[in-house]
Amino acid sequence: LKQVFNKDKTFRPKRKFEPGTQRFELHKRAQASLNSGVDLKAAVQLPSGEDQNDWVAVHVVDFFNRINLIYGTICEFCTERTCPVMSGGPKYEYRWQDDLKYKKPTALPAPQYMNLLMDWIEVQINNEEIFPTSVGKCKE
Repeated sequence: LKQVFNKDKTFRPKRKFEPGTQRFELHKRAQASLNSGVDLKAAVQLPSGEDQNDWVAVHVVDFFNRINLIYGTICEFCTERTCPVMSGGPKYEYRWQDDLKYKKPTALPAPQYMNLLMDWIEVQINNEEIFPTSVGKCKE
């Protein structure tokens, strides 16, 4: 666990929300929505006869596409001037490390960090060894 909290790592976890704050109230709402009757276990369960890797790959790509859309709606408001740090609130900062250009965790403005992250994810998704496009035939 010591490595998780190391200030030189790319992510440091956020603490719990303080009761009485707006974030605490939003967190309570989010938790309540998880108990709204939707069976998440059934929603993500592997359909009978399907390959688990294909199922996970489809959801990873779908998640990436959704995040990309959400980020696209806010990126014009988050500039290097307005978002000089990629953070998880005032106490935590994300740092970029790719072992190519950024050999050590490096503080970057949020837009630059997000562009690097989205590009990196896209490279992973397009890597045939990780996400092959030639999958098995559809099973009926």
